[in-house]
Amino acid sequence: MLIQTKHFGEIDLDESKIITFDQGIMGFEECKQYTILYDIEDSEKPTISWLQSIEEPGLALPVINPFIVKPDYNPVVEDELLKPLGGINEDNLVLLLTVTVPTDITKMSVNLKAPFIINGDTRKGCQAIVENQDYEIKYKVYDIIQKSKGREKVKC
Repeated sequence: MLIQTKHFGEIDLDESKIITFDQGIMGFEECKQYTILYDIEDSEKPTISWLQSIEEPGLALPVINPFIVKPDYNPVVEDELLKPLGGINEDNLVLLLTVTVPTDITKMSVNLKAPFIINGDTRKGCQAIVENQDYEIKYKVYDIIQKSKGREKVKC
């Protein structure tokens, strides 16, 4: 299927790549279907990918694997929130964090408090508020990403 995207123009998307968020995501509850995009022209998968809405071309959120920026990330979420996703295990669990990239890129942060939780097998997802009290909404990550990539610039 052809879809319009914010950063990649029109792309041909295999329907098996669509992730359904039955409740939408925070602030965009009406948008239920998304996919994860990144620039495949690069020789390696970039650190930051895009959670792209299928229904709203202008809605694309930068996301990152939490273990890149916080290797001990272990969100506590109510089991009831995860039931609609199907049986989640470590083989099919996909966790992503929203990245905020302000004009001053050195102030880049991720939201540890509200991860996207996706069952890769069922392609069902949700955004949950974790119970961990010590997880920040604006966890600064610029220096962490630079160290993990060993580069001067972050690849987006």
